[in-house]
Amino acid sequence: MASASTTSFFLLLATTIVLHFASLIPASLSQSPTGQVAPSHACSVTTDPSFCKSVIPAHARSDLFGYGRYLVNKSLEESARISALVDQTIRGETSLSAPALGALKDCLFLSELTTDFLVTSLSTLNSTDPTTLQDDQGVDVQTWLSAIITNQQTCYDGLTQASFLRSDNSLHAPLVNGTQLYSVSLAMFTHSWVPKTDGTTDQLSENNRKLLDGSKAGPAGFPSRSKLPDVFGRKRRMALDTGDVHVKSMVTVAQDGSGNYGTIGEAIAAAPNNTHPEKGYHVIYVKSGVYQEYVFVDKKKKNLMMVGDGINKTIVTGSNSVGDGFTTYKSATFAVVGPNFIGRDFTVQNTAGPAKHQAVAVRNGADLSTFYRCSFEGYQDTLYAHSLRQFYRECDIYGTVDFIFGNAAAVFQNCNLYARLPMSGQQNMFTAQGRTDPNQNTGTSIINCTILATPELSASGQTKSFLGRPWKSYSRTVYMESFIGSLIDPSGWAPWSGDFALSTLYYGEYNNAGSGADTSRRVTWPGYHVMGSSDATNFTLANFLQGDVWLPGTSVPFTAGLA
Repeated sequence: MASASTTSFFLLLATTIVLHFASLIPASLSQSPTGQVAPSHACSVTTDPSFCKSVIPAHARSDLFGYGRYLVNKSLEESARISALVDQTIRGETSLSAPALGALKDCLFLSELTTDFLVTSLSTLNSTDPTTLQDDQGVDVQTWLSAIITNQQTCYDGLTQASFLRSDNSLHAPLVNGTQLYSVSLAMFTHSWVPKTDGTTDQLSENNRKLLDGSKAGPAGFPSRSKLPDVFGRKRRMALDTGDVHVKSMVTVAQDGSGNYGTIGEAIAAAPNNTHPEKGYHVIYVKSGVYQEYVFVDKKKKNLMMVGDGINKTIVTGSNSVGDGFTTYKSATFAVVGPNFIGRDFTVQNTAGPAKHQAVAVRNGADLSTFYRCSFEGYQDTLYAHSLRQFYRECDIYGTVDFIFGNAAAVFQNCNLYARLPMSGQQNMFTAQGRTDPNQNTGTSIINCTILATPELSASGQTKSFLGRPWKSYSRTVYMESFIGSLIDPSGWAPWSGDFALSTLYYGEYNNAGSGADTSRRVTWPGYHVMGSSDATNFTLANFLQGDVWLPGTSVPFTAGLA
């Protein structure tokens, strides 16, 4: 966590950035060339028209894109204010409980990420207009604006869980107002940006069309560990079936002294900062062993690849939990926010056990990140797919309550999802997706996976297991072309509380197999769907994550469409 001087510098920098962009906004409102409408008309497309109209000057005239740019700028101002207020609260409150202090530090970190996303979004919006904005740019901006809402919600939830946030608290109103502002900004941009194609697989490039067959999308396996130094030494590139993985540099972590570093943390700290994607990956090869450490890949550690010797050979383990006073966000054994991260061939554990409640093994908030042939082991809240765009291939994920949760746009392919034996009286929930806004491009898509019970759970014969439950109002999860075992209750899905979110969620099933896949006795909620192929196509890797564009350079195999 940043020191007080570092935080003050950050706040000064954020304020400078805000003032720079603020100087550009009035022109964007007054000089919009076409489609000018009054604020009242423009705000009608947002989630909160009344709040939207209170933010935009009544005399303004612009098109939706101009209003969206204005609102994103106001969001940047609000993010800087929230950062300052949180920082003041941390330094000014002398009687903070440990959970409250932990939650406030999470808020400060998340607000810094939010400022980053807003600055990057404005850079794109100020250099384009509706006629020049490319589809990939539009998806990027929608992703970043979706993430700032998730960051804000995580802050709010953490402070509430710590019993710090009350209606009379000085942070309550700014957090609520900030969420409203971020929501109308996302809505205005989403309605002003119309993709130039509908994104179906028929419009994929010929090169990417060949990747629709997963067997042609990448190698069967990673080179053997004994060959790694030679492979990376040859022009620093690794030849693969579908192309090259560009490698900039490589180091080795080994506990026996044979590597460059003895711990993963040391290797990450020494990794280069802010590497441009064209420069290639910095690879950290972690030899077999049990590494008892908490790993964090900071936002500056871009284009980092961590490679182990295989599941249950290279093991990262920890035991932080909410039961021991940590926030859910900070309980993770392995946390990553650095963009373009690749993790492959290792295990991450949180050994806190079911009695300690929320205890995260992996927390992922890294955009365009990939985990391949990894295992995540925990009980409640094992994998926190927090935000942005994520892909998981051939991974094993173990847990009990809500063990795949968060609000990323996440696709799981060819993974094994295992429910474990929970505490007495608990029910297993494979997913708890946290989408809070109808314009967020987030959700959990589970494709060609196996949904099974561990032997211990099967032997108990008592615990009910469900495909998921709605953590937030617009929870969105689909299971497609997967094998669903008999452990799943015939109703399939469980409510969170009463009728909360049952009409606003989107839960779908498509072409699944197995004794637990029968949909004839499923829930009859308005938001539940037995999907057809046209609906299912929306949640494929190509359409949901644009994975056919960015995954070929990772060496990770994938299937872009449906089988």
